[in-house]
Amino acid sequence: MNLYTINTGYFKLDGGAMFGVVPKSIWNKINPADENNLCSWALRCLLIEDGNRLILVDNGNGDKQDAKFFSHYHLHGNDTLDKSLAKYGFRKNDITDVFLTHLHFDHCGGSIIRERDKLIPAFKNAVYWSNEVHWDWAVNPNEREKASFLKENILPIQESGQLKFVDSGSLAPARVSPSEDDSRHTEKKIQSVLTANEQLPAVNFEITSLKIRFVNGHTESMMLPQIQYKNKTIVYMADLLPSHGHIPLPFVMAYDMFPLTTLQEKKIFLREAVKNDYILFFEHDPVYECCNLQQTERGIRPKEFFKLSEMM
Repeated sequence: MNLYTINTGYFKLDGGAMFGVVPKSIWNKINPADENNLCSWALRCLLIEDGNRLILVDNGNGDKQDAKFFSHYHLHGNDTLDKSLAKYGFRKNDITDVFLTHLHFDHCGGSIIRERDKLIPAFKNAVYWSNEVHWDWAVNPNEREKASFLKENILPIQESGQLKFVDSGSLAPARVSPSEDDSRHTEKKIQSVLTANEQLPAVNFEITSLKIRFVNGHTESMMLPQIQYKNKTIVYMADLLPSHGHIPLPFVMAYDMFPLTTLQEKKIFLREAVKNDYILFFEHDPVYECCNLQQTERGIRPKEFFKLSEMM
């Protein structure tokens, strides 16, 4: 197995939204904001080469949206998906699997391209992986999240016939439907399940070295790939921990649908990660790709930062 970091550029989001209730005087030291209170964030994906499988985890914003859309997010940097794949000798048509942690536009926007007046899969030979619970959540979005679930990123995948669902079985939470306004009751239910299990749910994927962990605080049934690599365990953090700055427990994004669930999921995962010396791979950290963790007097914090390519 080989792993490759796939950088697709940077974008900007409001610092307050990214750090929730944490005061700017604290988070601004971690990721300084510009004059408009915007911080830069990476769009960092992961490529897994295992035998004849080439699995791309997430794929960034893509480039098919109009200028007005992108004006809100200030894309910058020289990296693109195509350039990063080419760096390792690959092209989009080589990808056999596109694994989507969730269907927010900054994670799946590169899945679909615009060809004249048609929207078609960017990865013509790939299976696109989601899970049934999250897919339903995305195609029937609630009012709070619907600006992040863009139909042009999602529906053409299913229409192409290239969509498959990871079998989450009984792991999927028994939430109310997105249209019901009962999130407090539902969040308590999820927290009680987490407290009882003291472990994030996991299922096996189609290759033996890859498991999928499920979390529900940021959005319904988000998936975190967990990979055994060079005698280490790497977890692709998606939006559970978008950056190293989100490791302290209170640092929860305002974008999270169920922030108290996120808090509980972080607490459980971080304890597990310290105990087992996991490596965290950050999708959105503007500086650091990876870190491991240590217990300190102030709680669990980063121990060492490094690039994936520096792993021995």
